Amino acid sequence: MHSVEKVLAARGLVAKTGPRFSGDRPMVKRNKNWKQIILFLLPVLTLFLLYFVYPLIFVFVTSFTEWNGISAMQFKGLGNYKRLFLSDTFRLSFRNNILWALVLGLVQIPLAAGMAMVLARKPRGWKTFRTIYFLPNVISQVALAMMWLAVYNAEYGMLNGLLNSVGLEQLTHNWLGEYETAFPAVIFQQLFYIGYFMIVILASRMGIPESFYEAAEIDGANVLQQEAHITIPMLRGILVTTMTLAMAFGMRHFESTYLMTNGGPAHQTSVMGIVLYRNLEALRFGEANAIGTILIVTGGVVIALLRWFFGRKASASETVQ
Repeated sequence: MHSVEKVLAARGLVAKTGPRFSGDRPMVKRNKNWKQIILFLLPVLTLFLLYFVYPLIFVFVTSFTEWNGISAMQFKGLGNYKRLFLSDTFRLSFRNNILWALVLGLVQIPLAAGMAMVLARKPRGWKTFRTIYFLPNVISQVALAMMWLAVYNAEYGMLNGLLNSVGLEQLTHNWLGEYETAFPAVIFQQLFYIGYFMIVILASRMGIPESFYEAAEIDGANVLQQEAHITIPMLRGILVTTMTLAMAFGMRHFESTYLMTNGGPAHQTSVMGIVLYRNLEALRFGEANAIGTILIVTGGVVIALLRWFFGRKASASETVQ
């Protein structure tokens, strides 16, 4: 699309090539007000150290101990971690957390991006649909979980009632009580809540100049080609960011599963957050902190792999272009 490239060049959006360094040394501009900058940042840095770094270190250190929160800590080494990974319940919960992260990142975000692209075209009633899709994000997770608990109810639930009304009685299930359907049912209801990510992506999409699309249309590109060659490349950064946030939400998932199934049946829907909560209830703080450490490390690894993979794909795409 030569017209698009001309518009990008005219607006100064084409990557500039040239020397980044003067001579052999990088050009670094020193700020003379560094003392004032440090003083300005000191309150925030202090709060960050007190309320994030220190608790993080405390969780990590106590994960190697046996501690009930009252008596003295007893060092156990890797005993807590060994016991967790020998537990079938914890291994199943660990797998479920990974599945939560992958489904939210690789299914929910494409759905949100697709809806954002449709609404950005401003079809009739687009503001109403934007509000409707965002509405669940202002409702309590507890209320939403109770609503879906009623929808999935085996006897008087709306889903089974709908299947019965259209003559599909053979498809009715105890959706939250059977092994085969419990986890898919819990994870399926979360996919509807695309409003938060849709708004974030929509805001970025609205910032793309319409002249790009006008130039592409002159070149004969249809809507799908415009979205594929203009929208998606220019939204790559925000798509990776929203995917990272979605996967982080999946790794720390707890509320709706706890309220709808409490990890059942037979731990099929259990996640690490539920196992952690049960350890806290039993005053096994050392083991609970071991789960917290595993959550933090696993979440960091998953997100790092995600950003590395998509960053590599972006670099490869730029090289080809």
